[in-house]
Amino acid sequence: MPKELLRRAGQAFSILQLSALAVRPFHCPNCGSSLLVRIAPNAIGVRCLRCAASAATLALMSVLQSTRPSFANESVYELSARGPFVEFLRRRVSGLTCSEFFDGTAPGATRDGVLCQDVQQLTFDDASFDVVTSTEVFEHVADDERGFREVRRVLRPGGSFIFTVPLTDADATVERACLRDGRIEHLLPPEYHGDRIRGQHRVLAFRNYGRDITQRLHTGGFASAHIDERYACAFLGHGSSVIIARA
Repeated sequence: MPKELLRRAGQAFSILQLSALAVRPFHCPNCGSSLLVRIAPNAIGVRCLRCAASAATLALMSVLQSTRPSFANESVYELSARGPFVEFLRRRVSGLTCSEFFDGTAPGATRDGVLCQDVQQLTFDDASFDVVTSTEVFEHVADDERGFREVRRVLRPGGSFIFTVPLTDADATVERACLRDGRIEHLLPPEYHGDRIRGQHRVLAFRNYGRDITQRLHTGGFASAHIDERYACAFLGHGSSVIIARA
């Protein structure tokens, strides 16, 4: 069995809850006719059987297609370099740039053929892209205002930043940790998420975003920002709200 299939099978088994099991046919925005499978009662536990896109990723794909229908002919920057959403973009976008953040690798350098970028100090020129996308990234960015300003800087006039973060219904974002003099200071008990590079429960969440994320984007220089909730529960009761900010 290929290594990626083994990884996906192991991940699925680790979150499997038999009481949540459900299956239905659906049209995946990435791979077409497929089955939607729920193995756990959350957005990560709902997947396309063919491409393994999660409900959160399916929501992002759907919003990108509907709100930026010209994206396939535009210059797109995605803040990751692997996974179903990157596969979705690579099939459609000729002008695609992808990157990862690697500890110990300078922004702009490459590691194993993958471009390294720190969203707090991007190495791209001003107005380099029409669209920037990301999935569950900014909760892990120590200085998110600086990151939002960098995304705004590299977007062309009229460009869009379309992304997801874990979003609560609270009015205000809760800061969980911060950097002081180069050291992490925990304001609340640490909360860790996982990613494909570092593994499960290895990536610190600096905050839990509330609905004021739109104001934070305005502070970061965007002309407008709103939360698209059309796909928040669209996939067997799960999905994600998607944030759209325009330069």
